[in-house]
Amino acid sequence: MIMLRAHPCGPPPGRLCESPVWDSRTEEVLWVDIRGGHVHRARLTLGDSGPDLAHRSTIGLDPPVSAVVPCASGGLLVTAGATFYRIEANGTVDPVAALSLPDDGIRRRLNDAKVDPGGRLLAGTMSEDGVEGSAALYRLDPDGTLGILRDGVTISNGLGWSPDGAILYYADSPTQRIDAFEYDLATGTFGGRRPFARFGDGDPDGLTVDADGRVWVAVWGAGQVRAFDPSGRQCAVIDVGPSQVSSCAFVGPDLDVLVITTAAEGPAALEPDAGRLFVCTPGVTGLPATPYADVGLVRSDVR
Repeated sequence: MIMLRAHPCGPPPGRLCESPVWDSRTEEVLWVDIRGGHVHRARLTLGDSGPDLAHRSTIGLDPPVSAVVPCASGGLLVTAGATFYRIEANGTVDPVAALSLPDDGIRRRLNDAKVDPGGRLLAGTMSEDGVEGSAALYRLDPDGTLGILRDGVTISNGLGWSPDGAILYYADSPTQRIDAFEYDLATGTFGGRRPFARFGDGDPDGLTVDADGRVWVAVWGAGQVRAFDPSGRQCAVIDVGPSQVSSCAFVGPDLDVLVITTAAEGPAALEPDAGRLFVCTPGVTGLPATPYADVGLVRSDVR
C-alpha cells in the first residue's frame, strides 16, 4: 500500500469546489465552486517546493454550477441548476439543453458530469435534501439530444472510464460503493454491472482513472483519495486533510499531477484548509480528458 500526502494550493478556498479538469488547449486547470456559481481557471506552476496553482480568471453564473468540461469547438460546457450551457471563448453564454424534472416538490439539480471517450457528456442529478431514489444519470449527445441512462439514483457522482473505454466506473454516493459497468462506446449505453470498491467510512465522490487503469476516488467524509487497481484492490491512499474531499483529476502537460478539490460545508467549514484545492504527485499519469464533441451543435431554444 502506497501512502501519500497532498498539499494545499495557492487559490483561495471555495464553499463546494468540484469538477477539476485539465484543459490541454490553454494548459490550464478548470474547476467549479458549486455554491458560489463560479468557474475558475488556474495555471499549473512548478517550483522548488513542488507543483502549485496560480489563479487566472473566474466566470460567474447563477448557482449552483456543478461541472465544467472543454468543448471540441472551443469554449466550455457547464452544468448549472437543471440546464446545460455553452460558454464561448468570447464569454457568450448560450443554453444547450435543459432537464425536464418531475413537478413533485423535490429540489433537484445537476451534479457531477464527465465526457465519455466518444465525446458524449454523462451528467447526473441529486436532490438537495437527499431524497432516496429521486435522481438520475443522463447522456447529452453531440447533437444536443438528451436522454436518461439510469434512474432510481440518490446522488449521482464519480464518472470515469477504463483506458479502453469498455468499463464505466460510477458512484451513487450514499451506497458507499463504486460500480463497474460494461460500456458500449459505439452507442454510449450500459451493459452488465459489478461492485468494484466499497467504502465504510465515507462516501465515494468524484473519481478519475489513470493510464494503467487504476481508479482514484475522492472519499467525502474521510479526508482522503484512495486508488484501486483494475481488480478492485486498494493500492494507494492520499491523505488530504479536510474531511470533505470532493473530486480529483490528473493535470499538467504530462498529466502527472493530481489536483484534488475539497469543500467547506456545514461544521466542516471550520477545518483547516477546507474548501482549498490540493496537489499530489503519485508517480503515475492520467488519461487525457476528451472534449465534448459539440462541433456542429445547433444553438438551443432553451431559456
